Amino acid sequence: MSMNSLNSFGSKATLTVGGQPITLYRLDAITKAFPSAQKLPYSLKILLENLLRTEDGVSVKKEDIEALAKWDAKAEPQNEIAFTPSRVLLQDFTGVPAVVDLAAMRDAMNKMGGDPKKINPLQPVELVIDHSVQVDNFGTKDSAHQNAELEFQRNSERYRFLKWGQDAFRNFKAVPPDTGIVHQVNVEFLARVIMNEGGVAYPDTVVGTDSHTTMVNGLGVLGWGVGGIEAEAAMLGQPVSMLVPQVVGMKLTGKLPEGATATDLVLTVTQILRKHGVVGKFVEFFGPGLADLALADRATIANMAPEYGATCGIFPIDAETLKYLKFTGRSDAQVELVEAYAKAQGIFHTKDTPEAEYSAILTLDIGTIEPSLAGPARPQDRVKLSDVKGSYEGAFKAYQDRAKKDGKKNLALAGVEADKNVANGSVVIAAITSCTNTSNPSVLVAAGLVAKKALEKGLMTKPWVKTSLAPGSQVVPTYLKAAGVMDALDAQRFNVVGFGCTTCIGNSGPLPVTTSKSIDDGDLMVAAVLSGNRNFEGRVHAEVRANYLASPPLVVAYALAGRVDIDLTKEALGKGKDGKDVFLKDIWPSQKEVSDTVSKALQPKMFKEVYSDVYKGDEQWRTLKVPTGDLYKWEEDSTYVKHPPYFENITRNPPPVKEVKNARVLLMLGDSITTDHISPAGNIKKDSPAGRYLMDHKVDAADFNSYGSRRGNHEVMVRGTFANIRLRNQIAPGTEGGVTRHLPDGEPMSVFDAAMKYEHEGVPLVVLAGKEYGSGSSRDWAAKGPKLLGIRLVIAESYERIHRSNLVGMGILPLQFKAGESPASLGLTGEEVFEVEGIPGMLDSGFANGRDAKVKAKSKDGSVKEFTARVRIDTPQEIHYYKNGGILPYVLRQLLSN
Repeated sequence: MSMNSLNSFGSKATLTVGGQPITLYRLDAITKAFPSAQKLPYSLKILLENLLRTEDGVSVKKEDIEALAKWDAKAEPQNEIAFTPSRVLLQDFTGVPAVVDLAAMRDAMNKMGGDPKKINPLQPVELVIDHSVQVDNFGTKDSAHQNAELEFQRNSERYRFLKWGQDAFRNFKAVPPDTGIVHQVNVEFLARVIMNEGGVAYPDTVVGTDSHTTMVNGLGVLGWGVGGIEAEAAMLGQPVSMLVPQVVGMKLTGKLPEGATATDLVLTVTQILRKHGVVGKFVEFFGPGLADLALADRATIANMAPEYGATCGIFPIDAETLKYLKFTGRSDAQVELVEAYAKAQGIFHTKDTPEAEYSAILTLDIGTIEPSLAGPARPQDRVKLSDVKGSYEGAFKAYQDRAKKDGKKNLALAGVEADKNVANGSVVIAAITSCTNTSNPSVLVAAGLVAKKALEKGLMTKPWVKTSLAPGSQVVPTYLKAAGVMDALDAQRFNVVGFGCTTCIGNSGPLPVTTSKSIDDGDLMVAAVLSGNRNFEGRVHAEVRANYLASPPLVVAYALAGRVDIDLTKEALGKGKDGKDVFLKDIWPSQKEVSDTVSKALQPKMFKEVYSDVYKGDEQWRTLKVPTGDLYKWEEDSTYVKHPPYFENITRNPPPVKEVKNARVLLMLGDSITTDHISPAGNIKKDSPAGRYLMDHKVDAADFNSYGSRRGNHEVMVRGTFANIRLRNQIAPGTEGGVTRHLPDGEPMSVFDAAMKYEHEGVPLVVLAGKEYGSGSSRDWAAKGPKLLGIRLVIAESYERIHRSNLVGMGILPLQFKAGESPASLGLTGEEVFEVEGIPGMLDSGFANGRDAKVKAKSKDGSVKEFTARVRIDTPQEIHYYKNGGILPYVLRQLLSN
């Protein structure tokens, strides 16, 4: 969205492209005044243009532009800017609650005498329905069709609602189900790279309600994941408030050696950057290695920025960008605009581009990359292929030790004893899945060639492995067929199961009954191997405890082996039809074979055909009956889409901020608590509070669907908050899952039941946590759920960037222990009564006297522990959000006052 800039630096100019004059805001107007700005990293030049174009004297001031132009690469971030993204990207899990909130805001606006039509996206919002398909059926030609049918049966209420939104809201488009994965559709079709709106050209920038929005950084588009709450504000014209970050440069040299893939490269990049520490920073890739790095490989590396912890992982616009845009069917006029604009602004990268100034520089020789996986529980834990066996055995020993301690029955030996047995170490899920890799033709064709060569040698995937191919785009099977490998993938049971985000987010579907029984009977530690980006505990499948990320060809290899406690560099995958051992090296394709196959099979017309009518959808989508009107007609009996309570009893002016007093700890948690631990995800259990709620509303257990699909119903979601089966709450020692004790009586109960009891008693709630609280995907329900449970305060050792801002966005106060302090070091048991002093005064003064708040924790015996904690309301804008009880009430009041 462009706007009338005050143009303090005289940067507004005209450029002729394709015979047409267009307006742009020239960066060289700044570099004349501040020569050091020439050395700004590419990503900060994009932010600088954003400020020049949106300078209004209120959100963006002349001083903000100057401060960014004079950026000090080594300084700790302290300059706040208001960044206005060009567009907002949603997927359906996070998009449904965003549209639910907008619909509820319209109701509130209407009730308060305002114009509901004011609640409208102010810039392009694109939603791709991709998170609802599950792998119920697999291993047959009809799997994709059967899964799509089930998806529609389960989700038609949500789809009706989204289709209403498409008609009711301006600037809002929905890509129908079974088209592809949001990030792949973004890279292949939606991304403009350079926008041209109303005759003004400017860089395409994006915030998305999914942390892997960074995938589009591979195209030179600056963007990252935000919580649904921030995205809603951006949709409504609120700039994203941020501190100008440090930028880490990663210099790439060399090219991928024989045997290594883009997946191995990204797992190495993830490990290096995690070790260096890039949380809250931008990462920018540069150097001679870019010349040999295909756009799809760049997109794979950019996609996993959340796993290495960076806000973004961006590549510049260069000749490879233009080549990819042409190849994927963008118009000649669009490609010409991208080239002309980037060159005019001095942001087009060539081998002669001078090196920018970075906060730190890391170097990676791509020629040193070797085959790798990551696991068994974190994406940054890279394991060389030869070390996977040892990695599993180490994890298995720890599991056995824990099982013995807990009195469990796991006595089975590691290894598969016979072909029909599921044992410890068995691979029970092998999934070619996720936008990270299914956007990359090289690794997908390599997987097809491995399947084909194995077939020729008489080697088949093991019968106990649940196999699946879930591409992020309908282009994929088209080129796999042209490459002559689709039949082999089908024969190895890697049939297409749907076009969407599946195993990576826990939509892996049920395991066969016999497999589940074997796991349960033996309390087995089985494995999943997937070409995804996430492998946290309990995420892929509740019954699978070891999860490894791998390239698609290695996924096929492990499905052939049927186990992870094997060294694929030395041990045979199995016996061929000639009775001889077949090793991985015998069926691994050469780089030349892969690249020759890709260049022969992949054609630009494939992209044009797939995306020519992308918003039309299949017959099920086209024939949906949809309500009409500016206000949504809420269905009283809907268990999917419910009017949320955030605007109940809202007043025109915010009430004064309350002190936190007499608060009780609902949960006391350790390090690395992810949003998967907090936010409801995966299957809904029958005996859970959410399951009981659904049964009370006449929903059969078979129709529960997933938490993700019910994100538009706050009643289901609040009952699943902190209900992850792997959560360990130290207030309820010896338990796993959503369990706590109500204090002071100590009665054990579910987190939800305890929260409701505390609410009845008028007791505000606290969460105590360790380091990296809220890491993982950007999940709005990881903040909305705690808000509805009555949590007023979180005190943690450190926070993940998006989650901290989401807490503030829901009116929850994030405090941070002083360095070196923790609940354990302070001797906190979680049974204390908490009080925080002076927050209203600190906010009113804009933290003039510092950000340290005094916390008092009173024990049962009357003794009081006092400590100071840092208030993590990080920007002036966030003070407004917190005072208003959250970002949405703030925006609503702003629109009303206008």
